[in-house]
Amino acid sequence: MTKNDLRIVFMGTPEFAVETLQALVENDYNVVAVVTQPDKPVGRHQTEMQPSEVKKYALEHGLPVLQPEKMKDPTFVEQLRSYEANLQVVVAFRMLPEVVWAMPEYGTFNVHAALLPQYRGAAPINWAVINGETETGVTTFFLDHDIDTGRIIAKKTFAIPDEADVEYVYDGLMHLGAALCLETLEAIIAADGHPISIPQDSVLDGSAMKPAPKIFKETCEIDWTMNAKRVYDFVRGLSPYPGAWTMLLDATGKTTVLKIYKTRKTGRPVQQPVGTISVEQKTFFIAAADEWLEIVELQLAGKKRMSARDFLNGMKQLGDCHVK
Repeated sequence: MTKNDLRIVFMGTPEFAVETLQALVENDYNVVAVVTQPDKPVGRHQTEMQPSEVKKYALEHGLPVLQPEKMKDPTFVEQLRSYEANLQVVVAFRMLPEVVWAMPEYGTFNVHAALLPQYRGAAPINWAVINGETETGVTTFFLDHDIDTGRIIAKKTFAIPDEADVEYVYDGLMHLGAALCLETLEAIIAADGHPISIPQDSVLDGSAMKPAPKIFKETCEIDWTMNAKRVYDFVRGLSPYPGAWTMLLDATGKTTVLKIYKTRKTGRPVQQPVGTISVEQKTFFIAAADEWLEIVELQLAGKKRMSARDFLNGMKQLGDCHVK
């Protein structure tokens, strides 16, 4: 088999997926169609329709685009079948029904931003950082009936520095995933469409499984009863998006949402109750369970993101406030 024998349908939606699609196009793979999410309404009145990043790239490069509302829609399924793809590549897309993932002769593989079988789910990058992992990576695997459980084709690891936030890891895995996709395609070609793959159960080592469920607003609320290291990891695991948040309470009981984007561990033990605020020499601290955590970058509701020093310059009597 050669590269020319592959007819590929690519499925993906966000910027993360564009890097892999671009790698396919620039390496002369035959991408016969692209499947992405329907355009979304945006703007104050929700009247403007915004295409996905994948759709923008596909149209710029003359690739046919399919945008099904429902993946089981018979019209879409037949349209997809008409492209006669023998392989499908999925990156950051929704769950596929069997009628779709089982359609191509050589199957459908996914590029997942974690080292499977750990961190199955919708937000693997966030949860790896939130949990304080020092290493993550990308995995290619064949889709099957359950989410992120199919046979593993290949993996690549990626180090997570202690100071790294989700943006850093996202960018790194985006490029690493594109590279691994190309290596996976080479393995498929070399094996005439049937590369070696291993069941995920065979690489389980008895460690507790770490899920990566979708993140919602309530997921992002900071629990100050955690120790400072866990709060530090929680903040960088949600920075810059969607952003960890807490409630700032003033002396009158008024509450305001405060997003926190960057903190710094101090190593200074704390005796005050969790959530206590301390301001020392234009430096902003909040008490976690075991030590003071310095707040470096933040955003008060209705304001722009700023440094803690700029925030303190505009605040009066912050010492009378606390967070919960």
